[in-house]
Amino acid sequence: MKNTLNLFFALLLIAIVQSPANAAGGHGAVLDDVDLNMKDTASLQNGAKLFMNYCLSCHSAAYARYNRVAEDLDIPPALLKENLMFTTEKTGDLMQTTMSADDAKRWFGVTPPDLTLVARVRKPNWLYTYLRAFYLDESSPSGWNNSLFENVAMPHALYELQGVQRVVGKVDADNADVATDDSVKVVGDTIFELDHPGMMSPRQFDEAMKDLTAFLTYLAEPAQMQRKSIGVFTLAFLIILMGLSYLLKKEYWRDVH
Repeated sequence: MKNTLNLFFALLLIAIVQSPANAAGGHGAVLDDVDLNMKDTASLQNGAKLFMNYCLSCHSAAYARYNRVAEDLDIPPALLKENLMFTTEKTGDLMQTTMSADDAKRWFGVTPPDLTLVARVRKPNWLYTYLRAFYLDESSPSGWNNSLFENVAMPHALYELQGVQRVVGKVDADNADVATDDSVKVVGDTIFELDHPGMMSPRQFDEAMKDLTAFLTYLAEPAQMQRKSIGVFTLAFLIILMGLSYLLKKEYWRDVH
């Protein structure tokens, strides 16, 4: 019994210690923290809208189906068909891009990756930082670059929302307290200046990218909301069972002593 308890607490401690490390991602890069609320349906719905309208034209989510997304995020079927799907697709179809791999490779030099599991590979903080770190770069074939992923082949698909920003420096000991406003912002360790505003203010764009990151996080594991709630009940059951087992052990061993 003592060995069983020790094993239980050891596994629990490992899970607690590893969780922050797994969430960090980034491999040494300076990342911005994003606090996702996976129970915020409105946020996830807005992220789904952004994904369908700005990402799915190039990237697939080939392991997800429209009807599953609609069911999980409380999106009415009529609204799904009208606003989030191409006219030729059915609700039971996988979320595939209409761009062929050959065309994508010819235009961008590489085939855009499937994004179903990107949040598990890169982690939410990395995605949130990356989506906000595009800047104008005339030397790049696409005209864009990314401070977190230098020489990225992907153009800035969301520039109409964010606007056009340029790199003006890096955060270091001399300018650690950079004053930010609607024209100057810090993403990761890079200071950007907004040349041309977009359809959203910087704060609105950051919130939109938080929603998109939340949706990509959901997409990587649609069952996570149910899994987490089940996990709470499972841990509660194990704690109760452990207490009952301990009491039973005392009852059995009372006569021995």
